[in-house]
Amino acid sequence: MLDGVTLDQMRTFLAAADEGSFSAAGRKLGRAQSVVSQTLANLEGQIGVRLFDRAARLPVLTEAGRALVVEAREVAGRMDAFKARAASLAGGLEPEVSIVVDVLFPMAVLTHAIGDFQHHFPDTALRIHVEALGAVLQPVLDGRCAFGVLGSLPDAPPELVRERLITLRMVQVAAAGHPLAALPGPLSPEDVAGHLQLVLTDRSPLTQGREFGVFSTRTWRLADLGAKHAFLRAGLGWGGMPWDRVEAELEAGTLVELKMRDAPTGGYLMPMSAAHRADTPPGPAGRWLIERLKDTAEQCPSQG
Repeated sequence: MLDGVTLDQMRTFLAAADEGSFSAAGRKLGRAQSVVSQTLANLEGQIGVRLFDRAARLPVLTEAGRALVVEAREVAGRMDAFKARAASLAGGLEPEVSIVVDVLFPMAVLTHAIGDFQHHFPDTALRIHVEALGAVLQPVLDGRCAFGVLGSLPDAPPELVRERLITLRMVQVAAAGHPLAALPGPLSPEDVAGHLQLVLTDRSPLTQGREFGVFSTRTWRLADLGAKHAFLRAGLGWGGMPWDRVEAELEAGTLVELKMRDAPTGGYLMPMSAAHRADTPPGPAGRWLIERLKDTAEQCPSQG
């Protein structure tokens, strides 16, 4: 009986577990609730294990169901990867590679890798979007980009595969003439709360209502890192920046690093990764570019 278990049954099982109800699973799969219920009942009969407790208004995974959902997710993921890899091999080299890059990613690493890409794939068009936070994830989830380079959003949906590229050091800075620059450190939350903080934002609903690294009660939101950098240099506020973008100004003394009292040991570190959908991994050119980004990042000078 176990040999008769189908991938469709496992996908239905995963949809019901993820969505929390058979009706919601039906909407996700484009099927009637009765079809979902019957599919799961057949699966339970075939494997001899009850996956859901149906006593309450909404079905709840049994202990066995919680254990098997992990296995089902792995099997479905491997099948997605198998089909996507087969399609990639059958289709050959992609005519265009679209990627989205977190605005915080070091431009020196990106341009070096892109230069090598141009040399190896002269006939493959390249489309690059530069975004922040949830706007990096959205085009990958939508299938508009083969992969994204993300970091400023700390979490990502489970359907994405992440591959570590580099770890950035983030520093809180202000212009030399800013009032915070004159305070002896380390600074407490009370020290910075009343001073205008410049905060990177984005246009994606994925991060709506969420805050990352906001310490002040007064904020200006900027979607462009270059504008934020210029505002910091002009003394209009204080805020976080990647160390490599402000290294020269910190050495020149035009910007000052603000030491925060509650900062983690070693400073604020941001891991950055290449991320793509598990069911649609990049083709040969996109895969090559990810590996080149990894190699280039390993050769990058220390991030502070």
